[in-house]
Amino acid sequence: MDTERQELKQIIRQVSYEEREVTLASGRKSNFYFDGKQTALHPRGAVLVGKVFFEQLRHFPGPVQGVGGLTLGADPIATAIAITSSLAGHPVPAFIIRKEPKGHGTGQWLEGRKNLPAGARVVIVEDVLTTGSSALKAVERAREEGLEVLGVISLVDREEGGREAVEAAGLPLRAIFTKTEVAGD
Repeated sequence: MDTERQELKQIIRQVSYEEREVTLASGRKSNFYFDGKQTALHPRGAVLVGKVFFEQLRHFPGPVQGVGGLTLGADPIATAIAITSSLAGHPVPAFIIRKEPKGHGTGQWLEGRKNLPAGARVVIVEDVLTTGSSALKAVERAREEGLEVLGVISLVDREEGGREAVEAAGLPLRAIFTKTEVAGD
């Protein structure tokens, strides 16, 4: 797994990390940017994301019955985990939390609900953790849907207070990489 983790870090460096000025979702300015979707949508990156995240699920009290988070950052990650888990013989369904309810049909917030048992034990996933507000929004919405949230996994922790916010909410956070690990060497 260590070799695959190193390969994943290289893909993140190649396609997801940029040193340039950007405005983050929080409104803050930054001189670097991570776009984890680029890694999770990369052919080899998707395979590695699925494997590495699936391995991280063992750190939560089982059984984990679903993985998902806010669209769009969580979508390819949750899908990669679902595929990896199925291939490993331990299927974990993916779900997607909309940013606003569906404007037609059932008006639902959560896609993939029919694959989750009532009260399912789930882990929230996301590509990049900055302040933790997106992760906590996903946690809140999942709980409103009757799901039991066990914790959060992020591909990259920007080390800007997100870990502290998630942990202050009483949830464990597992980061595959920190900004320091990806950009530091």
